[in-house]
Amino acid sequence: MKQWYEQLFENYAMMYDKESFTQGTIGECDFIEEEISHNTAAKILDIGCGTGRHAIELTQRGYDVTGVDLSASQLKRAKEKAEALNLKTKFLRHDARQLPFAGEFDLAMMLCEGGFPLMETDEMNFDILESAARALKDDGKFIFTTLNGLFPLHHSVEEFCNVTTDEGNATYKDNTFDLMTFR
Repeated sequence: MKQWYEQLFENYAMMYDKESFTQGTIGECDFIEEEISHNTAAKILDIGCGTGRHAIELTQRGYDVTGVDLSASQLKRAKEKAEALNLKTKFLRHDARQLPFAGEFDLAMMLCEGGFPLMETDEMNFDILESAARALKDDGKFIFTTLNGLFPLHHSVEEFCNVTTDEGNATYKDNTFDLMTFR
């Protein structure tokens, strides 16, 4: 039986890139380039790459990028997008908690909740961080984003989600927040 975080992305690939939170790709990749000093020799691992928006953009800019994701449908869409642009971006299906890499990458990135805060326990999240660190060279960098656990203490999550939802985007209901687990 698939976990909820696997089911979530099963039929979402064609809609994902239209979501309001995915519209910052260019600026996010500009930031990544600054962080690695525009070194196009850097090998980059995009963990939880989804439909490949960062991996594809960085490949277009001359970087060697490998994207990994657990969702077969998200990866299929990423491959289709890369092929349409004649790019050789590598996309592989892996669980972020058990990546098969060791000391191979100059940068590991996990943007827009590429797996990390989707896990159900701190131990599962730790496994992702440990796996990402293992994939890096000794002097490698790891850049990731995560949800702000303090946000729900001062704001309505439902109200926030409704304000940022454009027509056709995902909607949110029955939002809950557990102060003990910050989930």
